[in-house]
Amino acid sequence: MGTQPLNAGRAFFQRVAGLARKETLHILRDTRVVYMAFGMPVLLLLLFGYAVSFDLDRLPIALLDYDNTPQSRSYAMSLVASGAFTVVANPMDPAEIESAFRRGQLKVGVVIPKGFGRSLTRNETADVQILLDGADGTTTSIAMGHLVGATQAQTMAIIASRLPSTQLPIEARTLMLFNPTMKSAYFVVPGLIALILAIMAVLSTALTVAREWERGSMEQLFATPVRRIEVIVGKLLPYVVMGLIQVLLVVTLGAWLFDVPVHGSVALLFGCAALFLGGMLGQGLLISVVTRNQQVATQLGIVSSMLPTLLLSGFLCPVDNMPLALRVIARILPSTHFIAILRGILLKGNGIDVLWPHMAAMTAFAAVMIVLSTLRFQRRLT
Repeated sequence: MGTQPLNAGRAFFQRVAGLARKETLHILRDTRVVYMAFGMPVLLLLLFGYAVSFDLDRLPIALLDYDNTPQSRSYAMSLVASGAFTVVANPMDPAEIESAFRRGQLKVGVVIPKGFGRSLTRNETADVQILLDGADGTTTSIAMGHLVGATQAQTMAIIASRLPSTQLPIEARTLMLFNPTMKSAYFVVPGLIALILAIMAVLSTALTVAREWERGSMEQLFATPVRRIEVIVGKLLPYVVMGLIQVLLVVTLGAWLFDVPVHGSVALLFGCAALFLGGMLGQGLLISVVTRNQQVATQLGIVSSMLPTLLLSGFLCPVDNMPLALRVIARILPSTHFIAILRGILLKGNGIDVLWPHMAAMTAFAAVMIVLSTLRFQRRLT
């Protein structure tokens, strides 16, 4: 009697291993799958990594200096000293700046009025007009922050030159943790890793069972004593391994191309990635089981993986700024938790004591997807 559970367990693993080997051969024989699995992550990382950036690097601006005094020229030099801006036009009228905005040639214009230097000499407040193209809210918001910061720095320098022995009542000393240089790649690349894995995992398994139905090989599978859970596990295992290779690939490229650090445990990173992959692979498998059509499965896979990860996971927009209904949906998505884990491990060096709620949420999602896939998978042809 004691050998029956042992024999049953051995038979279970043998059948799962056989199905996993069969699925692995399908993957290796199909060059399109191999390209999608390892070529697409590199392509997506390059495209998104270099295209999605919130850094300002020599943004062209127009400078109209009506004053043309040493004080106004000093202020103009302070704007370009950080490298965020470069002056490409010196118009004679503010209307020319607006015209450049309409043509899309410029986003920012600075107007220094007449009497700027005289006001500073008299210890009076000197006004500066900053014109921004509000049609491009993202760029102009970042530019406005740089302009305000440069203006404040110049103001403090003037105060210090006038009153060298006077101490300011309040002095703010800023210490930027985890991303001292405020590189947008440190914020974007972890989100890209989650986006790439989500798309690849869902698409990989969304085609699996649908392909079996279309090719007619499902009938042969039904003629075997293989159980539903064994089919599910056997089909998922090769894609989990492939997904972990993708994790290694994109994390390595992220560190090499974008200098994204890895401050935390690599083993913990791969463990969390396995949980995330389990949920996304289960989601793709559920889609394939329900649709039984590769074209429909592909469309649903892209929509259900890419859009939620882009819009609701905190990849680009903070989850806390969303309406309550969307925040609830975001907390269910595994990509929301995986992005938080990636940023925690890569940038902050967080451990399980901090990340366990996110890990628990991903585990619950994966369990639900696999259970639903198993229940929906029926051993019948109609």
